[in-house]
Amino acid sequence: MAYRKRSGSGSKRQLKEKVVQIYESFFKGEDLTAGNPNFWDELFLLKPKIASMEAEIQKLSPGELSAAKENINNLFSQCVENLGHEHHIRIVYALQTLCCLIDSMYKRSSSDFAFDVIDNLIGFDAAPQKVKQLLEHITNFLTGEYPDSFKSLCLKLLLVLVTASENVSQNTILEYMMITSIFEPLVQLLKVSSSRVQHGHDAVLTLTLLANYRKHEAANPYIVKLSILDDELSLNGYGQVITSSLTEFCRHFLAQHAEPHAAGWLSSITNIVGNMFVSEEGVMRIQQIRANNPVLVALYEAVHLNRNFITVLAHTQTDSSAPPSPSNTLNSNSPTPDLSVPPPTDIMAQPSNLLVTFFQYCSIVMQDTKTEASVNNVKLCFLILTCISEDQYANSLMHDINLVFKVQLHRLPMRHRKLAPDKLSPSQPLASTLLGSI
Repeated sequence: MAYRKRSGSGSKRQLKEKVVQIYESFFKGEDLTAGNPNFWDELFLLKPKIASMEAEIQKLSPGELSAAKENINNLFSQCVENLGHEHHIRIVYALQTLCCLIDSMYKRSSSDFAFDVIDNLIGFDAAPQKVKQLLEHITNFLTGEYPDSFKSLCLKLLLVLVTASENVSQNTILEYMMITSIFEPLVQLLKVSSSRVQHGHDAVLTLTLLANYRKHEAANPYIVKLSILDDELSLNGYGQVITSSLTEFCRHFLAQHAEPHAAGWLSSITNIVGNMFVSEEGVMRIQQIRANNPVLVALYEAVHLNRNFITVLAHTQTDSSAPPSPSNTLNSNSPTPDLSVPPPTDIMAQPSNLLVTFFQYCSIVMQDTKTEASVNNVKLCFLILTCISEDQYANSLMHDINLVFKVQLHRLPMRHRKLAPDKLSPSQPLASTLLGSI
């Protein structure tokens, strides 16, 4: 309950919400259920204050953390229990609390003491059962008829779990996720276009991270299931998520370079001087490239592990926009087009596939290898190209003279090589495009 401000006094005491006062006492190790048996029922009717909870956890000393351990274990347990409640508001608040609690506890603890995090967060004895129960609730939300907000929160919670440690293989809480698999509910989100648009990126990212947990040290069920996945809808959905992310990057690049650049010595001198410093545009570009690293890792895992995914590379994808209505096409006031002038071609609006989009993406990122982030991104691209080239079926697709595509390959402009910005490669097999890009 908020403090009341005394009447007649000029003081402006800062009001504290009830949930903030609860956090302050709770993380000091006080037993708030002693005088209030309905404490837990009341807590999950209060909207969590994420910043306040994180601040209270971050300022705990080792001794205070030890004193609050039982309370933290109980909070985790009660959050999981409330995921089975019939009231949606309690479920949402429980999911939000779990996201903040797990993230804050891992930030608070050193990565060298990962097992201590699990003990302080859940308790060693209760961890296997509680994590299993948590994953079962998440599976129910992802596969059932629940609002998109539920599914988004569940995926956010999964991402908090799998990214809790900087090195995914040192994140020991994932051992419990190896026992209770969530592969099927994540893949199911990729089958339907509506859920794929809303949740596809997070689902693919979660799958990729789980597949990389101790992949060279122990048996990983996510690697096994991803390697034998043969459902066409799931594989196409997986590929469309990757295509969408790479296409968005290419669109952004084209938009930035739409205006003609100044020519001549002044432009060259400006570029030389600009390259001496890290511009704001360069920082944004690095961030955009890094943002695509998870998508490229997902593409690598699919190409490397699953031979059925090779067919997705050449699967033609078109925009689902409807054709113009007859009333618009028969407008008598519209000017007669000049048929002698070919209309401008929007390469991004043409029927395409994942391989075409990936070639265009590679031609863009290969222009900049000045930073470590850019170099790592290009290395990953070449690793994927190597895996594709080594596959016999992929080779036959790229050399098929009946499968020809126009690909817009981007090259770094030079004074001795001036390229038209809208120049497309002729319709040709993808093997020719690959050779032209490198």
